[in-house]
Amino acid sequence: MAAQARYELFDHTADIGVRVFGTTLADLVQPAGDGLYAVIGQLVPTGPAQPLEFDLRGEEASLLLRDYLAELLHLFERGRRIVTAVDVPQFDQQRLAVIAQTHELDAERSDYQREVKAITYHGLDIRHGTDGVEATYIVDI
Repeated sequence: MAAQARYELFDHTADIGVRVFGTTLADLVQPAGDGLYAVIGQLVPTGPAQPLEFDLRGEEASLLLRDYLAELLHLFERGRRIVTAVDVPQFDQQRLAVIAQTHELDAERSDYQREVKAITYHGLDIRHGTDGVEATYIVDI
């Protein structure tokens, strides 16, 4: 049976860890972003969706996922926008291409619980197993 795409949070010394599960690398992208947002709090989108494309290049899938999450954090901090849905045309060791639907945040209805400083390189990993793939990343709070 294939793994269902999802995330879970776990405690890490002065930080918070996120584990993400999916059948394919592409399946990790949406729950990885959802996990990041869950660390921040309960974020409520508002207004019409606006598309935004991410095209990241590198040499390792885990680093590409971390860089994508750093872009989401920047979008949240600077633009007060979150990604609510993604299409992932390519995710492999060299490229992560994402077509995202973004929304503004409803500041009054959102519940901000933590300030996220960064997505760290510590503990960053993607593992392939018989049930699919699992990614782990640590959020510096």
